Formats: sequence, C-alpha cells, structure tokens
Amino acid sequence: MQDQVRIATAVSELARNVWNYAGTGKIHFAIEGSTAPQVFAIRIEDRGPGIAQLDHILAGQYESQTGMGLGILGARRLMDRFHIHSVPGKGTDITLQKFFPREAPLLTGPAIGALSGSLQALPSDITLSEVQQQNHELLATLAELKTRQDELLQLTRELEDTNRGVVALYAELDEKADHLRRADQMKSRFLSNMSHEFRTPLSSIRALAKLLIDRVDGELSTEQEKQVMFILQSAVGLNDLVNDLLDLAKIEAGKVDVHANTFNVADLFSALRGMLRPLLVSESLNLTFIDPDPALEMHTDEGKLSQILRNFISNALKFTETGAIIVSATPLPQEGMIRFSVSDTGLGISAEDQQFIFEEFSQVENHLQRRVKGTGLGLPLCRNLATLLDGSVAVDSTPGVGSVFSVTLPVRHDAGTGDDAAPQAAQETARDQRIPVLVVEDNAPIRLLYEKFLAETEFRAMFARSVREAVELWEQDRPAAVILDILLHGENSWHWLAELKNDPLRRQVPVIIATEIEDERKGLALGADAYYIKPLLQAQLLSTLRTLTQHGAGAKTQAAMQDAPRRMATQPGN
Repeated sequence: MQDQVRIATAVSELARNVWNYAGTGKIHFAIEGSTAPQVFAIRIEDRGPGIAQLDHILAGQYESQTGMGLGILGARRLMDRFHIHSVPGKGTDITLQKFFPREAPLLTGPAIGALSGSLQALPSDITLSEVQQQNHELLATLAELKTRQDELLQLTRELEDTNRGVVALYAELDEKADHLRRADQMKSRFLSNMSHEFRTPLSSIRALAKLLIDRVDGELSTEQEKQVMFILQSAVGLNDLVNDLLDLAKIEAGKVDVHANTFNVADLFSALRGMLRPLLVSESLNLTFIDPDPALEMHTDEGKLSQILRNFISNALKFTETGAIIVSATPLPQEGMIRFSVSDTGLGISAEDQQFIFEEFSQVENHLQRRVKGTGLGLPLCRNLATLLDGSVAVDSTPGVGSVFSVTLPVRHDAGTGDDAAPQAAQETARDQRIPVLVVEDNAPIRLLYEKFLAETEFRAMFARSVREAVELWEQDRPAAVILDILLHGENSWHWLAELKNDPLRRQVPVIIATEIEDERKGLALGADAYYIKPLLQAQLLSTLRTLTQHGAGAKTQAAMQDAPRRMATQPGN
C-alpha cells in the first residue's frame, strides 16, 4: 500500500510539472523482466522548453519561487531508480523504476492485457471516486505509520534496556577475557621454561645410557643391558614429549616463523620414504608412497609440512598391525590447494572420539597402547602447524576399517597473511597501476577464470563474493568497471545494480552483467551497460571492457549489446 502511494505521488507530481511547464506530454507504463523481482517502469516525456538548471536542481542547490525542482527531488527519493534527461528547447525524458515485492506473482503478457482491459472498462468520469479512493488509502497509510511509530518507540525503550544489559555483559566478558589471556600467557611461559629445564638432565641421561650400552666402563650382564635400554627408551620418549610441548608453546606464543621455500612434492616424498621405511617392523604391513606428478611444486615451509606428515605416518605405523599405509598428494586446482593424505587399515576411530583427538593430551583407549605409548600431543601439534601454514587438518575414520588423516595447504603460502596482510595488499595495489575492475562473483572457478582472462592485460581484477564485500572494496579503490553476477550465495544483486545506477557519483561506472539468468531486458532497463549469459569468452570480456572504459558508461556500446545471437552462442549447449 505504501509503495502504491509513493508511485502515485511521484507520477502525479511529475505529470503536474509536465502540464504546467510543457502543456502536453506522454506517460508510458511497462513491466520489465521475466524473473522475480520484476520492475515497474514509468517513462514520462514532453517536448516542452526543457529544464535549464537541471544539475543544480538534482544537487539540491536550486531555489525556485514556483516550487519547480522540489517535485523532481521528491520523486527521486520515492522510487528505486530515477533517471532524467533534459535538453533546453527540446523537452525532457524521465524514467522511474520500482521493484515488485519478492513474493509478487510474475506478470505475463496475458495478465497485463487483462488488467488493461479492466481499466479501459471503467467509466470516463471517475475523478471523484479516484480522489475518494486515494483519500482512503492515505488515511490507511497514516494510521499504519502511526502504529509503526508507536511500535518503534516501544522497541526503542526495549533496546535501551537491552543495551544497558549488553554493556554490563561486555564489561564482564572483557574482564574474563583478560584473566584468560593472563592464564594462557602463564601456561605458555611455564611450558617453555619447563621444557628447557628438562632438556639438560634428559640429554645427560641419554648420553650416560649410551655410554653404558657401548661398554665404555666395562661389560654389562644381559639383565643390566636390558634395564639400561629401558632407561634409554624412557629418556627418548620423555625428550619427544618435551620437544612437542616446546613446539606447542612456541606456536601459541606466536614465536614460530614460517620459512617458506619452493620445493618439489616428489622430492619431499622421497625423503620421507627413506626416513620412515626403517620404522617398519612387520612384514605384514606395507608403507606405500603414491608418486605425485613430477612437476608438482608448492611454496611453503617444507620442514613443518614434513613434520605434520611424519606425525601422521608414525601414528599409522603405531596403530596398524596388518595391511597398508598409503601416502598421497592430491592437487585441488580450483581452490589453489594441495591435500596430503595418510590412509591406513588400522583400528579406526569412532565418530565421538574424532571430536577430541586434536586436543592436547587426548588419546583413544585401545589394546595396542600396552605396546606403543603416545603423549597425546602429536595431532594437536599437526593442527597448529597446519593453521600456521594457512591450512587445515581432517580425519575420516571407521572403526575396524581404518583411518585417513589429511592436511590441506595452499600451493603458495602468503607470508603476508595475518596483521600485516592488509598493508601489504594495499602496497601491492598501489604498485599495480593497471585499470581496476571489480568482479562480483561467488563461484571460485569462475573467479579463477576471470583472473586468467585479465592476467597480462591492462586490467586488474578486484574480487568480491557478495554485495557487502563489493561495497567495501569500492570504498577502498574506485573501480573503472564492474563485472556483476546476479545470484550470490542466496541473494540477488538486482537492487545493488539499481542503487549504483541511481547514484550520481557511481552511475558513470559501466556494469557488465555475466550471469546464468536469462533476463536481459530487466538488466538493461536497470542500467547495465552489457548483458552476457555465462560462460563468458575472454575476447568478449576484453572487447567490452576496453570499449566501455574508453568511451565511458554514457553510451551502451553496439559491440557489447546489440549482437544477441553472438551473446547467446556463449550459452552451454548452443
């Protein structure tokens, strides 16, 4: 009802201006689009004297004794999109657009024809009844506004009470967070100090045990040698525990540096194969490394990745009695990642136990623990190391069948991630003097395709996965053009397109729609400068970008828009 009043007010005000200043004119009504939400378009034209100071009027700087200009500004505020073109002495064209509600049924040709027929059937002299109807609608709108005002006042009072409670809660949370930070810092310092203090006596125990086993001070009996071996094994196990604790403390304290370098994955597997094969003590268990592509390379901290895989493989060797342990690397080109997997045919882990095995000192009870001992720190260390390398760890396991532990890491580790990432990105953007193009696309493979299309060209892509990200990027760096998808994670960008083309500061930026929705008429009506159906070809994209950025958004180019068969040929199946 309120939208009806807005539309009627805007149209009647502009029609009054046409009558007063031009004497005659025409009003065209149309429904744009074949998908929801449709657009109600109204075009008002006259061939009167035109508007001489239109720029001042639109900027709100024009003062008129007759009120001219106020109706134009009011109509612009009431509609979703407003465009006016006036030439002194030749007349004025005004376009108004309003989105239908999302839940409104689609209006088809027959439905519009039936509506027009019912309107034509009305008597010619219905002015009084129309005024009465408008008065009823206005009264209903005023009553609704009064009700909403009362509800807003009540809501404001409730929010004030809630805000006071939230402020008190935040103060308490800040205090608790400060206590937790201090406790975490004390824990890290304790672990670090304890680890360093333990290392010296442990080294001494190991050295003395080796001296005894080497018979430096004389022969040992069989029982004595057995006891000394127990001492040495215990010292080695305790030393491993101390090393894991120290690594965890360093990571939590943020004192671990990532030393990224480029290396071949096949070479990494070769080194791990030679290092871990001696640990095989049973002929019924096989350790297999699936050879990756010889050309597969990645840029990350090789030592930390090797440490993660060694932990995975060591655990598999401990808890797999027979069968096979398989180590593999799977590239994920669409995500720019590589997944390293270690699968075994061991005991397996139940779903409830999988939730806590990556927590410190957590171990799953099983009959093999009497033979092999663990600290419960290996998997938590793997998780922290993977996070440090911008990756993640995962497990897929079935009791009695086996487990697959995996770590997924980016092919190239960006050393600038973290607190310094934003300044570094800003510096790189400042150094890149190419023409910025804002690409609003939520599909990762399509983003990669656009990145390849624009590489080695005069254009620089800025990627946003949602309208919100696009708005933020626009504030940081004004684009010269926009490539816009319509469907974005459950939302559509029709309203944002209308908002862009209704903004005097942004409407000159050309917008190229590349989408799977076949509704070209609505896109062009809302101001898009080109409309394509995916997949978009590189030659099409570059030609359209170069034409639009060269000549500006004021003229929709023939090359980008009039050749409908050429556009449709880019659709799958054509």
